[in-house]
Amino acid sequence: MTTDLYAQARKELLTLRDLMRFSVSRFNEAGLFFGHGTDNAWDEAAYLLLHSLRLPIDRLDPYMEARLTAGERANALELIRRRAAERRPAAYLTHEAWLGDYRFHVDERVIVPRSHIAELLREQLGPWISDPWAVSRVLDMGTGSGCLAILAAEAFPEASVDALDLSPDALAVARINVRDYGLEERVRLIESDAFAAIPGECYDLILSNPPYVDAESMARLPDEYRCEPRLALEGGADGLDFTRVLLAQAARHLKPEGLLIAEIGNNKEALERAFPRLSFIWLDTNAGDRFVFMLRRKDFRGQNFEKTEDR
Repeated sequence: MTTDLYAQARKELLTLRDLMRFSVSRFNEAGLFFGHGTDNAWDEAAYLLLHSLRLPIDRLDPYMEARLTAGERANALELIRRRAAERRPAAYLTHEAWLGDYRFHVDERVIVPRSHIAELLREQLGPWISDPWAVSRVLDMGTGSGCLAILAAEAFPEASVDALDLSPDALAVARINVRDYGLEERVRLIESDAFAAIPGECYDLILSNPPYVDAESMARLPDEYRCEPRLALEGGADGLDFTRVLLAQAARHLKPEGLLIAEIGNNKEALERAFPRLSFIWLDTNAGDRFVFMLRRKDFRGQNFEKTEDR
């Protein structure tokens, strides 16, 4: 029946408007979950169709009445069919994801980029960093696709950036993106379990969007999220396993005026319970002020993580 429906669509639907209506109907019928760049069926359909037609992905209206060739209809509808049937994130079908104006290659070796830290980097972390040109060294811990490392290199023109990840597969994807942006001389990709591969290195800025999905949430993930590497999502019982490692070791890798900025998902309360003596600074993003925290090196003084961690 599904095959017949798409075969009929290839014959009878003529314009982009026709395909938009058809696509939204199929996505709603399939009960898809959105959250990898879009949050509704209309925007997801618009992105996939415009991508298929090699049109600007932010320019739908001028093309709505355009008639498609038979080949264009077939290609576009196949992309829509796969999204509905396979329930894979759109980014894995198109092999691209966007953070603002920046495009990144993605595939199943990395999670789809969607960090609130990207928004803060567009503002060069003002007002916490007063002189972006003075930032000379940045670390991106758990770089995945390399998106935050690349955005950091763009935000801080004089900085060299170390991008670490435990997964060699993720680093292979990051290497594609670093090359695409011509940043091979400034972004160093390093396979490392946390800080193990960089003993003695110190940074003006450490960024991290670590695995932070807690066990209860992992058990309830929609199919679309189950397509992503479990290593990049799973944060243990309370979502804080890697964050504990990050907090225990970050201070020794920060310069005297250095900053740690990390994303924590929905774990703000759990984090503050686990580390009651750390004065977290919660940064404002478009989603609110509970998802990204900042700590200065001086905020770590007097902390004993062996005793303060609430496991």
